[in-house]
Amino acid sequence: MKVKQQLEQRVLHFIQEHRLVSSQRSLLVAVSGGPDSVCLLHILANLKNELSVRLHVAHLNHQLRGAESKADAQYVADLARRLDIPATIEQRDVKGYKAQAHTSLEEAAREVRYTFLAQVARSIGADRTAVGHTTDDNIETILMHLVRGTGTRGLRGLQPYTEWKSKTDSLIIIRPLLEVSREETAGYCHRHDLRPRIDTSNLSLSPLRNRIRHQLLPLLRSYNPRVDEALLRTARIAGDELSFLDKEIARVWDEIAQDQVNTIILDKEKFRQLPPALKRHLLRTSIEKLLGNIRDIETRHIEQIMAASNKPAGKRLSLPEGLIFSIDYDKYLLGQDLASLSPFPTLSGEFPLKIPGETLLPGWHLKAIIMPPEAIKDASGYKAYFDFDKTGSDLMVRSRQRGDQFQPLGLSQPKKLGEFMIDARIPHAWRQQIPIVCSPEHILWVVGWRIDERVKVTESTKQILCLEFERASP
Repeated sequence: MKVKQQLEQRVLHFIQEHRLVSSQRSLLVAVSGGPDSVCLLHILANLKNELSVRLHVAHLNHQLRGAESKADAQYVADLARRLDIPATIEQRDVKGYKAQAHTSLEEAAREVRYTFLAQVARSIGADRTAVGHTTDDNIETILMHLVRGTGTRGLRGLQPYTEWKSKTDSLIIIRPLLEVSREETAGYCHRHDLRPRIDTSNLSLSPLRNRIRHQLLPLLRSYNPRVDEALLRTARIAGDELSFLDKEIARVWDEIAQDQVNTIILDKEKFRQLPPALKRHLLRTSIEKLLGNIRDIETRHIEQIMAASNKPAGKRLSLPEGLIFSIDYDKYLLGQDLASLSPFPTLSGEFPLKIPGETLLPGWHLKAIIMPPEAIKDASGYKAYFDFDKTGSDLMVRSRQRGDQFQPLGLSQPKKLGEFMIDARIPHAWRQQIPIVCSPEHILWVVGWRIDERVKVTESTKQILCLEFERASP
């Protein structure tokens, strides 16, 4: 009885210390049927009055172990019934999701399971979901992150409170057993005759976590019997340092970064002035804001971005989850659709202009007016004046093409359009969307930047062609 009370009191103290539970709320408990989650459910059932929570059990049959999986589901249903706790027990096709998502079986199971838990939590009005992760799980997670190369953030390991996010769901996860060992949960189940299920797949050496559990950890303990303590101490130190970095990033974020259309824009000069540790943390923070998590981002990816940040404008780096890091002249762009930052709508095909008159283009409304020279007013980025006798009326609008050249206003010789765009520091992601006004002979206007020297208005100009682009209403 004393041992029981000690373990329950330790869990209660941990919950209260980290404020894991909201009183007067429903708490979802994920129960696989194994010793850890069964111990968690039993302890929470004994503490529910003290915590002032209503419990609800969730169990997912992953359909990976045939009869064993069905027996696990039946065991959890029976346990919930004995404890007088409502339960939601379902099954999902994890293998089907794995094939669809092109991911590992372990990752597919995790995604499907957490999505299921998020849906159940939402359906019962629970704001948090308790899982049975123990100290042993934390140690294994730290080593997994170290092996995979996830950097300081990975060394922090599992946290008492965390948020899981996907593209469609989110889930707040709490870990009340994070300072309880796997040996203790097994002992608790034995004392209470709970007879939890044993997942035979945990004996397989295929998953990385199992190889770490059964091979790497025993080897490390042969070198240092107290390696568990060393790893947990490293995790605490990493957590403290990350907390400091989080505060520093929050302090400088508005000066360096801005969110725009699912893309984060970083000021190049200010970013370069940051110490390397803050640069890395800012990049991780940016990616986490965009993707919701950084699970697929490893240290090597951050280091690739760090190396690319010194490259010239136009350099692009492809990252997991379709993320792109792009370098422009005075900023870095990080996002999945960098073209969405362009002020120009997508333009494909060729569009003859009605002169004089109005022409509708994809995303644009173009006005063409013939006027005397004295009617000229100020030009703008989207409004320009030409010598009509030099342009003629057989004009069209298109996007740029390979081999394009024109003679920018003020220059004596033509140059390649690509070179002009580089010199004009036009962002790479915009270049294919910029409207180009052409005659049958050559380019007349790179809209938003420069007209051609050969069609400029001079003192001898008799008729003015005024072209004005306006964004069309959505």
